[in-house]
Amino acid sequence: MLEKNLKKYIDLLISRYPILSKIEQEIIEAYLLMEACYKNGGKLLIAGNGGSAADAEHIAGELMKRFKRPRPVKGEFAERLKQIDRERGVGLANNLECSLMAIPLVAHEALTTAYINDVDGLGVFAQQLFGYGKTGDVFLGISTSGNSENIMNATVVARAMGIKVIGLTGMTGGELAEVADVVVKAPEEETYMIQELHLPIYHCWCLMLEEKFFGIK
Repeated sequence: MLEKNLKKYIDLLISRYPILSKIEQEIIEAYLLMEACYKNGGKLLIAGNGGSAADAEHIAGELMKRFKRPRPVKGEFAERLKQIDRERGVGLANNLECSLMAIPLVAHEALTTAYINDVDGLGVFAQQLFGYGKTGDVFLGISTSGNSENIMNATVVARAMGIKVIGLTGMTGGELAEVADVVVKAPEEETYMIQELHLPIYHCWCLMLEEKFFGIK
């Protein structure tokens, strides 16, 4: 069940992009999976190819620092920083921001290029998921076709490890739609048009997560 103070972000999304009303419930269900993951101490692992790889990094950037609202560290930790280093600690206490842990699997060039070169080009996300993931995490696989082989390989590892899978795809959903716990199918068929809808969807998720975990109680 979506809290009332979070529903406003869904309403805003739909008002700005009416075409997304067709998949409103799936957007909410994907959000609730991420919320439950973070409540239980999990993290989000994200992967995609090309423009979707950029989206993976974009999402992590919104979650690992402030998106719209301040996320100051707690007073007790701020005091510990100041006690450890009177000069640097003050600056860190003022500038550090609380995070929702998100790892873009596209961002580790030395690891990924080594694995692609030495082992398997289509298994690189699966390898990272196996190394970084744990039961209770969520894997967000972004694929406009829903058929990206490196994403599909990662879903096999995710399911074997007890990691929930969210698919962010285009209208057809592809193979990813058949295995994801929740699939969000942007209702377009052209790749660039699908990607144009992915951005407001994941911005909405980031806004909702920030409100949930860092909003005024």
